[in-house]
Amino acid sequence: MTEPPFEPDDYRRWLQMARGNLKLAAVRDPEVPFEELCYNAQQAAEKAVKAVFVKLRRPFPYTHNLAYLLDRLAESGVDIPPEVRRSVDLTRFAFEARYPSVGPAVTEEQHQQSLQTARATVLWAESMVIGKG
Repeated sequence: MTEPPFEPDDYRRWLQMARGNLKLAAVRDPEVPFEELCYNAQQAAEKAVKAVFVKLRRPFPYTHNLAYLLDRLAESGVDIPPEVRRSVDLTRFAFEARYPSVGPAVTEEQHQQSLQTARATVLWAESMVIGKG
């Protein structure tokens, strides 16, 4: 069952969108290039991280740079575990995946790693916002 839509300033909406991108990142269809799947993995991680900002009522910078976003959360006292910190590697897909031939071709192994990292980031964000007043 699909959750009802939430307001844009509701962390649940951000998590809902992150979960949607995560599902898209996991789709395996020979017609869909790995770059597109990795783009969705990056988007899942980015939206999950921004859900934490929203839950903490902290403004977030409008950027796709996950290192920058995670550093801002860390400066606010949020503990960033290593498996979430690895999401910084997904940032390249926010740009390279949008344009053919900008970056090197993405392999299936890179896609699987991106998917694993995005899942870890979404799970972390969910754990960060549950139970926080």
